[in-house]
Amino acid sequence: MPDPLPPTLGFGSRLVRALSEADRALGELAGLGRTLPNPYLLTRPFSRREAVLSSRIEGTQASLVDLYAFEAEPPLFGALERRSDVREVQNYVRALEHGLERLKELPISQRLLREMHAVLMEGVRGAQRDPGEFRRVQNWIGPREQARGGHLRAPAARRDL
Repeated sequence: MPDPLPPTLGFGSRLVRALSEADRALGELAGLGRTLPNPYLLTRPFSRREAVLSSRIEGTQASLVDLYAFEAEPPLFGALERRSDVREVQNYVRALEHGLERLKELPISQRLLREMHAVLMEGVRGAQRDPGEFRRVQNWIGPREQARGGHLRAPAARRDL
């Protein structure tokens, strides 16, 4: 059983000092952000890096360099199978940008998440699987044998060890 929420925080001098330092750093960052002519020059590389890392859970084989090369010149980008992986990563970026733009009009909501999912799935593997809709069946990560029967079973003991 997890501990009850919210946890009890002790506001000792160490925590207060850390909060004060974090608040000062955020203020400094906000001030610097106002002086940038185009703040996206600072944030874009991070959103692309996040897209590359997040898409790996789906098995994509694309790097940050691949993404930049594809964005610069899509028709000249390498092999077709790599192109489809990079397109998936690019959709992660597009979905994030879509979501951030829509936050100006919508709260974080099921509608917003479905819109972002539809952008994520545009023209890539899985596009035929109800983009923008919630899953109707449980997803399973792991060996299929454990998923059968609706419950977890301990893996069979290995005798060759």
